[in-house]
Amino acid sequence: MLTDKDEAKALLPKVSSMIDKLARERIIHKNKAANLKSKLARQVNRMMAA
Repeated sequence: MLTDKDEAKALLPKVSSMIDKLARERIIHKNKAANLKSKLARQVNRMMAA
């Protein structure tokens, strides 16, 4: 788990892209991908606010 706010913010687009690729290749369902990205974004936003 990351504790560096700037690093987490910088990695968010890269991780989101990786999740999208998994959904595109049907490794995970597209709704599952959306849920994962949403949870990840919420976590990063909470980290930035703290």
